[in-house]
Parts: sequence; structure tokens; C-alpha cells
Amino acid sequence: MELEKYIACSKASRKLIKADLVIKNASIVNVFTDRVEPGNIAIKNGMIVGIGDDYQGEEELDIHGQYVTSGFINAHLHLESTMVNPQVLIAQAAMHGTTTFIVDPHEAANVSGKDGIDYILDQTKYSPAHVYVMIASCVPATPIDDNGFRLTAREMEPYIRNRRVLGLGEVMDTQAVINGDPEMNAKIQLFDGKIKDGHAPYLSPEDLAAYVMAGITTDHEGTSYEYIMRERAMGMFCLIREGSAARSLESIVRGIVENNTNTEGFGFCTDDRHIDDIIREGDIDNNVRKAVSMGISPIAAIKMATIQPARCYGLRRTGAVAPGYDADLVVWDSLKDFNAQIVFYNGRRIDDMLRIKPAPCPPQLLDTIRLAQIDPEKLVIRPGDKPFPVIRMLPGEILTERVDMTLPGTENGGVFIPNGEVNKIATFERHHYTGKIGAGAVVGFGIRGGAIASSVSHDSHNIIAIGDNDEDILLAVRELERTHGGYTVVENGEVFDTLELPVMGLISDKSYSYVSKKVRRMTSKAHKMGVPKDMEPFITLSFMALPVIPEIRCTPRGIFSVTEWRMLT
Repeated sequence: MELEKYIACSKASRKLIKADLVIKNASIVNVFTDRVEPGNIAIKNGMIVGIGDDYQGEEELDIHGQYVTSGFINAHLHLESTMVNPQVLIAQAAMHGTTTFIVDPHEAANVSGKDGIDYILDQTKYSPAHVYVMIASCVPATPIDDNGFRLTAREMEPYIRNRRVLGLGEVMDTQAVINGDPEMNAKIQLFDGKIKDGHAPYLSPEDLAAYVMAGITTDHEGTSYEYIMRERAMGMFCLIREGSAARSLESIVRGIVENNTNTEGFGFCTDDRHIDDIIREGDIDNNVRKAVSMGISPIAAIKMATIQPARCYGLRRTGAVAPGYDADLVVWDSLKDFNAQIVFYNGRRIDDMLRIKPAPCPPQLLDTIRLAQIDPEKLVIRPGDKPFPVIRMLPGEILTERVDMTLPGTENGGVFIPNGEVNKIATFERHHYTGKIGAGAVVGFGIRGGAIASSVSHDSHNIIAIGDNDEDILLAVRELERTHGGYTVVENGEVFDTLELPVMGLISDKSYSYVSKKVRRMTSKAHKMGVPKDMEPFITLSFMALPVIPEIRCTPRGIFSVTEWRMLT
């Protein structure tokens, strides 16, 4: 802290001068004593300088006994997945009490390389919250991915000097880590002494041990209590995720409560969450609210959202209501409903800070859909007499299962004819005009009479589509080529609606209300066309090409087995 600032804060702390703001009659959640304590909170120069009686402020706010916590921390998210400008997302989530965001820009980096990372840093520079960045470690995610750019350790090196960069983003190429790949090792060594996020879904105990030994310290991919406790036993800090498609909180929290598990090694994150879900359900407040409703004590849940992730990521002035901590505070109605009444960032009310305009978008990020001429023959599937490896989609999960089955229409050597039970899935390379198209079959999606498509397709972000006929699949892909990316729904040979995502094929240049309205309309239509009501169609679809999540995926090169680590078609 600069000496001049410290002297002013010290004088306010000792009541020699007035504080800038005093929040009076607060019920303060103390994460050090695990108690709720009455008191007044004195703030000077954006910092908490004292808690007690008789503080005077240039401004005084009586909150009449309402609860105060430190602002919540979203410990892992991809701003791109909200589909709105990062500034818009931060502002909306901040109104729900999240004042610190630890973001991984690997979606942008996989499309646009360093330009994508710089876009995230630039757009969040003046946000009404603390926004930190983990530099994308796997660009591409694996050697079999067809993405836009390759990011090496040498290209990552300049980011280490940025004070907002905390460490290395989720290391999802687990095979490269445990097999000692030199390029991956160089990235891990580059961030020696800094936090390194993990991405380790269902590794064997031996592989997980080797992965942790490399220096990976967090993970957000655990979906069961049993697996996440295996990670905790090895010292990992585990983030409980509640996104739009991947909702792991209930299964993990149920195990925590039933086993009376110590929660000190846990935090919360959203990972991938639509802006519509944030507006409707909340951000990290949604995680806390659900955890408390399932039996975790309010103070334990608050610590999982504040001081515990702050300590994990080395944010020593974040996460507590105490002298010397940033005045990022939330006034709540109760420790059950967790409805944010007032949110402060650096001692200022956030609703007074929301006039910030997004920075201009570099033009090279607005033209990233580069499809070769599509050969419809590449969509045709002729498996012969052999059973075909089919993707089974699971509601509420981004995991999949492999089911080998005889495809409709192929019983006598014919071609696959999709129907409402067995749909066709296809992924189209969109970065380098290669013309690669991988086609397969999927069950559990259930769409009838059309297709949906998305240029958000983790992590390479090629165009992915599911439908019950080739013509509507091709129409959907061409619609996204026209709009420079987005989501689209096609029904019976006509485009029903499209959400344009022209920024890298990932982000809208429109308002959050426009995006939210479009997503709701198209989601409702997808459900009417047969997609299960408990499945978020677009985010679930967006993960079907990601070859680091078990068990089976559709890439531009064909159907890939994650568990066997080989192409199947």
C-alpha cells in the first residue's frame, strides 16, 4: 500500500479523521470466527479501516441489522460463454453480489490467439469488479483439435508481468501432463510459483497422482462426491460448479452433508453460464443459496464463496469483512434467501458505476467464420454391418456415454437415416477452410423436424449441429456462416430464429436483454421440437465436440473416444 494511502486509512481507523463511508447497524458475517457479529463498518479509500462503534463518515448508511459479507468470488468462468460483452456480464453478475471474477479466456484464445486474450483483458480493465485472468494453457486443447491458433509457452511469457494475471488456466490435456510432454511442461514451469488450474474429469488414482505432482492445484470437473474427495485427499482445491449445462452442485453437496465433510478445501464457480440464467437465477449467490438449502451452514457456504478461494488464488485483501480488506461488500436480506440488497466495490455502490461503455472490438475478431465449400457427401454415414459408436447425451451433464448400435436405415447396408430417437450430429471445421466434417449419431437429444447449430463448440469452436435430416443441418450451418457465428434453430427447411454472435463467433454485440430474449425463444422452440425439458440445448450441444470430457465426442475428424484416446470413425 502506498504510504500516503496508508496514513489516511490509519487516521480513519484511529478515528482521527472521518471515514469516507460508515455502514451502520450491520450484522457482519465474520469468516475468521464463524460468527455473525453486530457492528459498524468504516471505509476509507476503498478499504475497510475499522469495525466498531463511534465511527463517523462523510457518508453514513444505516442498514438496520441486515447481513453483510465480503463480495463473492466466482473462482472459474469463461466470460465468452455468457455470449454478451464481458462488461455487460460483469455488471449483471455484480448486482448479484459477485465482486471478484477469475476468468479463463481459452475460448477466445482458441479462436483468435493472443488477440482473443487481449480482448478479454481490455474489455474488463475498467469493470465494476476485480477481474483476474488465468492464461489459457491448452490452445489447442489436444493434438487432435482443429482450432484457430496455437499458443506456446514463449507467446504466453509476456502475460506473466500483468498484475491481473494470476496463473495458468485449466490444464485440460491431462495426457500431455502425465506423459511429460515438453511443450506442456514448459508452460507449467513458466508459471512456477503461481496457481495452476486443473481440468481432470475421472482420472485413475495413479494418473491423478501424476497430474497433481506436476503442480496442478485446483479442479472444477468433479461431478461426484466420491471423485472430488479423491482429489481433496491429494490436496487439490475443489471448485463446485453450477453452470447452465453442467450442474454438479447437488450431487457433491449431498455427499458433503451426508458425510459431515469439512468444507475448507472447497470453493464455487459457474464455468459456463448463460446470461439469461444469471439474470433469472443468479451467479455465485445461486451456488450459495442451493448449498444452504441442502444443509450446508450459511457461514460455511459463505466461506466457500469468499475467503477460501481468495486464499487459494493468493488474493490477500479479498474475502473478508475486516480491517485491511478491500471494501467489496454485499448487504443481504437473509442468510437463507441471499437476495443482494446493496453491493459495494472498493467502497462504492455498484449501481452508481454501471455507465461504463464497452471498449471497441478489434475488426479482426469480427470475421472468424472461414468455412470451405461444404460437400454434403461428408454427412453420409454408411457403417456397413457393424454397430456404430453412438453418443448418448445425459441431462444435467456434459459427460457422455458410448452406445454401440445399429443405426436406422443401415440394417441391409444402407445409409443412416436419422429420426427423433437417433439424431445426426456433425462438426464443421471453421477456422482454416480445410473442409473437414465429422459426422456421427447421437441419442438423448430427441430433436424432430429440423436442426440446431452453434459456432460455440468447446474448445476449438468449430460449427456443430444436430438434426433429424441433412438438409436442415446444412441450412443451419450456412445461416451461421451468414451471421459470422451464433446459435440457430431450423424447422422444416426454414430458419426459425438466430442469435448472432459476430465477435469470434462467441459473443454478441447486442444488449443482454436482446441475447436473453433470443436464447429463451430458441430454447423453448428446441424443447417443443423434442429436446428434453431438463436439457439446456445449446450449451449441452456446445460440449459435444470437446475431446477431453469422457466418454465420446464428435470432432471435425470424426467420432473420438476420450477413454480410449483414439478415433473411432
